[in-house]
Amino acid sequence: MASKALILVDLENEWLDKKSDYFVGDITQMLKRTNKLIDTCRRRGHKIIFITHIEKGSDSAFAPNSFNVKIISGLNKEKKDLLIKKNKISPFYNTPLAKELKGVKEIVVSGILANLCVRSTIQDAYDRDFKVTVIKDCCASFDKKTQDFTFADLKFTRPEVNFINLKDF
Repeated sequence: MASKALILVDLENEWLDKKSDYFVGDITQMLKRTNKLIDTCRRRGHKIIFITHIEKGSDSAFAPNSFNVKIISGLNKEKKDLLIKKNKISPFYNTPLAKELKGVKEIVVSGILANLCVRSTIQDAYDRDFKVTVIKDCCASFDKKTQDFTFADLKFTRPEVNFINLKDF
């Protein structure tokens, strides 16, 4: 049983759809770093968990069974990796995530949006006494100012959370 897990939050096509209100821009470099993160965690024996957001009843953004809720192609996802679907901000709410993390002591977090679902993941994991490391440059938001504020605020209110860039991981 793995004692560490990588949680990849909402790395789905909706964010790359230029017609979507949720388009985050060009995150090509962030996705390349994320693949390096996945590969590193896989080599280290981490449990790999992908989270996707699906908006119940939506026929537009994050619509159930749509292309936009699928994991971004090109990410190093393997069949053995877990995929947990959520319909609220927190991946812990009404999902099997807590059960899947049984025995895990430490989690690594990355994903989209840093100020919403990633933040919620960090907060909820912290509140469940996980040791949390956030890979800042493997996260995305609509703008740098929001992301920087989010990480600074989380660090101020939860000083035990480790915020680093991929090269330091």
